[in-house]
Amino acid sequence: MAWLPTLLATTSLISPVELQPGFSESTIARVRTNLIQCANRSWELGTAAEALTELSWPALSVFNKTAFPPPAHLNATLNATDVLAIANRTVSAKPPDSLPLIANEGSAADPASIGVAVILANWTLPNLSNQVYSKAATDQLTYLLEDTPRSESGAISHRAQETQLWSDFVYMVPPFIAYYGALQGGENGRVLLQTAYDQCRLYRDALRDESGLWKHVVLGAWQDNTHWATGNAWAAAGMLRVHQTLNHSSLAGQFVAQQANLTQWINEILETSWAHQTADGGLRNVIDNETFYVDTASTALMTSVTYRMAAIQNTTVFIPAANLALKLVQENVDAQGWLLNATNPYTFDEQLKEGEHSPEGQAFILLLHAAWQAFIQSTSPYQHPGAITGTHGAINNL
Repeated sequence: MAWLPTLLATTSLISPVELQPGFSESTIARVRTNLIQCANRSWELGTAAEALTELSWPALSVFNKTAFPPPAHLNATLNATDVLAIANRTVSAKPPDSLPLIANEGSAADPASIGVAVILANWTLPNLSNQVYSKAATDQLTYLLEDTPRSESGAISHRAQETQLWSDFVYMVPPFIAYYGALQGGENGRVLLQTAYDQCRLYRDALRDESGLWKHVVLGAWQDNTHWATGNAWAAAGMLRVHQTLNHSSLAGQFVAQQANLTQWINEILETSWAHQTADGGLRNVIDNETFYVDTASTALMTSVTYRMAAIQNTTVFIPAANLALKLVQENVDAQGWLLNATNPYTFDEQLKEGEHSPEGQAFILLLHAAWQAFIQSTSPYQHPGAITGTHGAINNL
């Protein structure tokens, strides 16, 4: 798009822009209810737990400096009940002989997405003699570091039975390893934080091509060399969580160069993706292939990363693109709180049929809303097209 400026630096002075009104609280409540009801697969539960944390319990999110360490005990106003319920459900169902949090998933990576919620549950347990959550998190970490196949470069496989790298991995695994390391601290914690960063680096080396975008799947029995929009959004969002974990950990000063690299790598994806934005604000399911349909789910996740990065970097360079994308997503949430016109998350290359829903798409809306809130709270003054209302600063337009 002609109006999209080239990103010349990681930061630019913020300037007033027209801001797209956000979701209403009632819409977000319906989206949240639907998410909790429909999320069942491992990565859906992990993404739901993260979305609920960012939306309802931001003080516990890695985007807040209060994340490390979280409070030893939660209370009536900071209880994270919906997040802990996912951790409890997962650990309760985990077979005693399974190292992964969810057994026999096929994916080595997806169960790890629930790991942050499990660690949080362990950290805040009122009964310190209960080792169930600690063991479950440690088992998952051990499985990734010691039992999962790796590529020749050292990239941990996304799949359990063969070495195969998926862009999805970057959201599922490195944030968990980084969170574990940030809470462990010391030399062991530093090693884990470095490992989380290294896995992002190795995956970028394997999946990014000359376009600036990431392929979806390489190595293994089959490949997907397309620039799948959700995969690129997974990668950007995962690197962002690692960045913020490094930044808010007690060891942040030892990871300055790594944070700078992650910032650059996230911005590469944002700049290249939004250069292919459609006139109505969306990203196509394959970003740079004009024969594909617009996918509202990946658009929502990429937009959430965009608002977060704008707040972190104090820049509005991609806000026009984000505002247009937010408007498109809003127009595709129905009266019942379901996201329409999203990609089928189980097939990758077709839209959902009538009556079908995307649990990850529901979570992406919550991540988007939380990111939008963080952005407007970080900037002032702005030329808002309406009065800000509601406990979270949402503008009630839906």
